[in-house]
Order: sequence, then structure tokens, then C-alpha cells
Amino acid sequence: MISLAYAALWLFVFSVPWEGVIRISQMAVVSRATGVLAFGLAMLAIVMSGRIRRWHLTHIAALLFVLWSGCGLLLINFQGVPKKFYTFVQLFAAMWMIWELAPSRQKVLGLLTAYLFGAYLAAIDTVIVYRRQGGALRRFAAGEVDPNDLAMTLALAVPLAWYLGQTYHRPVMRWIARGYLPLGILAIGLTGSRGGMLATMVALMIVPLTMTHLTAGRLVSAIAMLLITGSLAVAYVPTKIVNRLATTGEQVEDLSLGGRFKLWKAGMTAFTESPLIGYGTASYIKAITPQLGPAAQVAHNSYISVLVEEGAIGFMLYATMLFAVFLAVLRLQSIDRRFGLVLYATLGIAMLPLTWEDRKAVWVILAALVGLSYSQVAGSVASRWQAAPRRVPVIRPTQVPRPKPMAGPRRSPGRDASA
Repeated sequence: MISLAYAALWLFVFSVPWEGVIRISQMAVVSRATGVLAFGLAMLAIVMSGRIRRWHLTHIAALLFVLWSGCGLLLINFQGVPKKFYTFVQLFAAMWMIWELAPSRQKVLGLLTAYLFGAYLAAIDTVIVYRRQGGALRRFAAGEVDPNDLAMTLALAVPLAWYLGQTYHRPVMRWIARGYLPLGILAIGLTGSRGGMLATMVALMIVPLTMTHLTAGRLVSAIAMLLITGSLAVAYVPTKIVNRLATTGEQVEDLSLGGRFKLWKAGMTAFTESPLIGYGTASYIKAITPQLGPAAQVAHNSYISVLVEEGAIGFMLYATMLFAVFLAVLRLQSIDRRFGLVLYATLGIAMLPLTWEDRKAVWVILAALVGLSYSQVAGSVASRWQAAPRRVPVIRPTQVPRPKPMAGPRRSPGRDASA
């Protein structure tokens, strides 16, 4: 039963990067269906086994954050429960399932591979859209997904591809993982996302940080893959997108950031009026409407969004969840720790220009990092504290001196000769 539940969880993680491609009534049906199936099988498996893993600090903080977001709605007499709250409940369930169904390193790596394969699918679809509608669109994205969201989702798979390319022992899987780099970076460039470009630059820090661990053959193949990646980006990314990406520095200097700065400023002003409990889940637009009027939008910043909607209490709980994951990453060893830090930093950058506190990719990556850390640390602790086998003394037989043969009567040489 646990194997079936893990298989359903694998399909759920696989669907996360491309969940926006197939929608019915604005609902990601694939991820919703696989998530419900995985949760049902996970509950059935736990009931049958009668065991549950002890939670990490990340899960405790996440549960408290979800509970607080619900309590905040009651405190401010919110009319109706927004979909965002139900999303938080589902995301916590997904985080718990990853913790419960993937206790070993191999299973965590399997879920990371599922995310990479899903990113593969989204990147391929983006390139297909570019090939079909290259002259009609300014920016390209798979399905009806927002280009900025897609770029961040694909950027998270960049360190995964490099890390899995060094982790797998089978050459086929190594090359499949590395093959995402040129395709994924090309797709990120086609989205024309300035934030996605910055997140990709952070994600690519995994390359110089791990090159010292490569053999000569793998180093040559890695450099060749990077050259192919750069060549594809230069050859196929349209000039209009390149010009747009080149304006990133100007946007930062002018403090416009695509109109985001005024949203952030209005949000911080609204926070001072209700700093403790906030305005309630999914109430950012309502909170800044008195200042911006019809121009009010969502925060386009995950941290400010949580601060304004959930107040200082909710923000501290959310920050505790993120900090607990950071501490877990620090417990990893060698190349795993470098990979974890790069992936964590990429996720942190991705959450800066987007309202991503309620996105599946965020909670899945956080849960996978905690799972990877715990699986490795648990193994090392178990080997460290494993009782040493008793040394049984070897009893050797006592060395008994052999009795000397009894000496008979001496015979004189003369007598022997006469005989």
C-alpha cells in the first residue's frame, strides 16, 4: 500500500511544473486528482501500518501557520472562506505526504526526478509554442501559464538537473538529467521573465560550486553541455526578448520593477494599520485599495503578501518554517549541502517578485529538502550510534608440554657390535 501511495505522490510531484497547462474551469485537474489519490492511499497505508513519523520543526511551523490563517479569518469576521486558505491546507497535506512516504534518500531523489521530468514537459511545450506562434507573441509560455510563474518553476529544476546528473550511477539517467539544462534555460529565455533570469543565474551557481568534485571525463562533458546551452540561448531567443531582459538594471535603478515597487510600498503602509493579525488570507488587494484604487493588485512579493495578510504572527510562523528548512539544509554533507543551499537560494529569489507563498512548487521543494536532510542525517546518526558487536574472547587450548620419552638402558657400542 505504501508503494502505491508513493507512486501516486510521484505523479503529483511530476504534475506540479506543468499543472497550468491542462485546466478545467481554472482548476489544475491533474495535480488535484493525483494529490487526492496520494492522500487517500497515504492515510490508508498509515492506518494499516499503525505508525507515523515524528514531525520536523518545519511541519509544526507549517501546521501552525495554516491554523493561524484560519483563525485570522475568524478574528476579522471574514465573509466566506477564500480558496487560498483551502490551498494552504492542501499544501500542508502535500508536505506531510512527502515526509511520510519518502523516508529514504532514494525515494526523495525519486521525487526530485519527478519534478525534473515535469519541468522537462513544460519546457518542451514552451518551445513548441515558440515554434508555432513565434511571430504573434512577445513572450512564450506553455498553455495559459503566466510567463513569470513558468520561468521560476523551470529555474528551480536547473540545480536539480545538475545535481541529479552527478548523483545517478547509470549513464543514461545522468545524460537525461543534464539534457534539461539547454532545454530548460532556452525555455526560461523564451518566457522573457527578468525575475526568471535572475533566479536562473542563482541556480547556475551549482556549477562552479560542485566542479571540484567532478572527474576529468565528467568535467569535459559538463563544460560541453554548458557551451551547448549558451549556444542555443543565443541562437533561438528572439531579439525582442533579449532587449526586454536588458532593461532589468534600469528597472532596479528606477525602483519601478515592473510596477511592483508601488504595490510593495502600499502594502507596507497597510501593514502599519493592522500589524498583528493582518487583513486575512487573500486580502492584499482589499488592504491596498484605499491607496491605489483600481490599480491595486496582488503583492507580487511572497514575504510582503504574508506580512500584510497574516500579520506579524502569521509572518513569524511562515518565516519559522523557512528557517527550519535552512537549518536542515545546513546539516547535509559535502555536495548535498551545496546543492541544498543553491536550491534554497533559488527558491528565495523566486518568491521575491511573485506571490508564491501558496504555490505547490514552493512547498514541494521545501519538503524535499527537509526529507533529503533527514534521510542523510538519520543514516549517519544510526551508523554512529550503532552498538559495536561484542568481542568474544577466543579461548585457545592450553599448551601442554609433551612428555619426554623414557630413556631405555644404554647399550654399549661394543655389545651391539658383538651381537
